[in-house]
Amino acid sequence: MSSRTPLIAGNWKMNKTPSEGAELARALAAQVGTESAVQIVLCPPFTALASVSQAVDGTHLAVGAQNMHDKASGAFTGEVSAAMLRGLHVSHVILGHSERRSIFGEDDAFINRKVLAALEASLKPILCVGELLSEREAGRTNEVVRVQVEKGLAGVPAGKAEQVVIAYEPVWAIGTGKTATPAMAQEVHAFIRGLLSAQFGAETAGRIRILYGGSMKPDNADALLAEHDIDGGLIGGASLEAKGFIELVRSASRSLGG
Repeated sequence: MSSRTPLIAGNWKMNKTPSEGAELARALAAQVGTESAVQIVLCPPFTALASVSQAVDGTHLAVGAQNMHDKASGAFTGEVSAAMLRGLHVSHVILGHSERRSIFGEDDAFINRKVLAALEASLKPILCVGELLSEREAGRTNEVVRVQVEKGLAGVPAGKAEQVVIAYEPVWAIGTGKTATPAMAQEVHAFIRGLLSAQFGAETAGRIRILYGGSMKPDNADALLAEHDIDGGLIGGASLEAKGFIELVRSASRSLGG
């Protein structure tokens, strides 16, 4: 059994107004707000960060953002800096999500600058990596993931590496109803841990959490979380209502034998 604390993060994407986000956060806090065996991070849209932070104040629930800019300030209309997030009691930030890469054209170099800026501001990056269906079918999964991991973490100091969370999200399994089998997911997670070991050493790599981000749901969570190198989930659709998300937290707790 892994000694890493499981992490269940909810990526709400472009859903929930401030009041709706606070309502969901309060419902979650009432059920799992004292959970200590599993780390829980809620990632609402920017507009709901303040209301969600207030709703979970005094609980074990943490708040994450879905993106940030790499610069501290400046003429970047529509962007948000690390310091702005810190001011809203945000502790984590999702970076390099496949939607940011594919829809908004973010490349590995830009994502890497964000990772470094987040760490400098004492934010914990959740770095997303993963392959397209065409890349998997071409047998290029490891090649694609290797580039995204190595370039995304370039320049990360060894002493800060444990603050990083990796989320493996096979793009073909996001919002499609498809999911990698536990064995398929574990194979890539183990490959990623090997990359982390090569960059930071086996001991540090063994402490870095690697989440599965390809449509984890209550009906497949137990099997996925039973795999040695799957340390939790980056949850999309299933994080938008309390019942399903709480079930995923319970699955993560069961994976510890709790």
